[in-house]
Amino acid sequence: MRWREIPVDARRYILYHTIISPLLITWYMLPMYMFMTGYSVLEIGAIFTLVHVLSIPATYIVGKIFDKIAIRHGLVLIDALEGVSYILYGLAYGPIAPLMLFLGLLIGDIAGIFYPLYQATERILYPENKIEEIFAWHIRLPEISQLIGFLVLGYIFGHVLNTPYHYRVGFVVFGLVSILTVFYLLRFLPRLNVEERISAEKFEFKVDNEFRLILVLEALTTLAWSMAPEIVLLNYVVNVLGLTLFEAMVVEAAISVGAIAATYISEKIGSKHRFKAIALGYILISLWALIMYMNPPFILVVAAYLIARFGDILAFPFYRSWIFSKIPKEKASSILSALSSYRRLIALASPALAGLLASIRPTLPYLASLMFFLASSLVLIEYGSKLKEMQ
Repeated sequence: MRWREIPVDARRYILYHTIISPLLITWYMLPMYMFMTGYSVLEIGAIFTLVHVLSIPATYIVGKIFDKIAIRHGLVLIDALEGVSYILYGLAYGPIAPLMLFLGLLIGDIAGIFYPLYQATERILYPENKIEEIFAWHIRLPEISQLIGFLVLGYIFGHVLNTPYHYRVGFVVFGLVSILTVFYLLRFLPRLNVEERISAEKFEFKVDNEFRLILVLEALTTLAWSMAPEIVLLNYVVNVLGLTLFEAMVVEAAISVGAIAATYISEKIGSKHRFKAIALGYILISLWALIMYMNPPFILVVAAYLIARFGDILAFPFYRSWIFSKIPKEKASSILSALSSYRRLIALASPALAGLLASIRPTLPYLASLMFFLASSLVLIEYGSKLKEMQ
């Protein structure tokens, strides 16, 4: 699908993600800052878990609220809250540092409660008959932006401005950038009111056997990814291999390369091969986890993460369109928020557990990820076989 064939509002939404993608480096800069100021990987995992516990009850409520008002307001709120959280990280200095870090993490996690609204926006703006092809662009452009941004910012904060003071200044600058992204949302995105969400083709939402399978896969993949979060990679690259934030961003650049390559493959795969594509993606991700568990040198870390992201993005358009096919547009935000709350509940203790495993052996979290992704692949393969027998 060519770029100009995508509806204008969908293009503007994809460009929004392209603009904000480099700011995601804060997911690495924050734990790096915490390492530099004396926190251990176990302590960071415990803090992240505590923050998750405090924020989880509001997730479903958010979805119910945004069934009734414009979704764009929620997207604006995400950027505003994350901007505040970045500025609080920048104020984390001296005796008040732990308080500022905790408040920043809590506000950032509250912003994360609204993330299902991104999926609801996609459910509304992306034409159903072209959704896999549009998702290729949805992934490709932000990944290109992230690849360039992460390498540039990673070099700056890894080798040039690499003291805690410079990190605090960087957080404040990123927080102020949110003013510009809020303006973009208000100026270029539709309101996404209730009326815009109502589909011409009505159907009732049912928790059938297929949706139960989705819930099982959501549980398995959530546990798999949450066992090896950013702090585990950063701990291995920085504290085990003795490298810097820049090398961690080289890994992220490889992740983007894998994602971009996968978008060109996935858009050539027909929907009838949906379950094969998802299962193959999970098998490739399992290979990543196996390589990382074996204490690889840096070059293999780069290769492993490239493979993982290739597999993830190969599966992503088909998995997301599968979920969307089960959800009516007028209930997208509440159902997707319920799914998000379900994922948060499943992964509640994962940061602390990942930190504990990493403190025992830096690559042990990857073994847990391997087990869960292999289980996901087996579930999909079995379901695909049953579908084939029924046809």
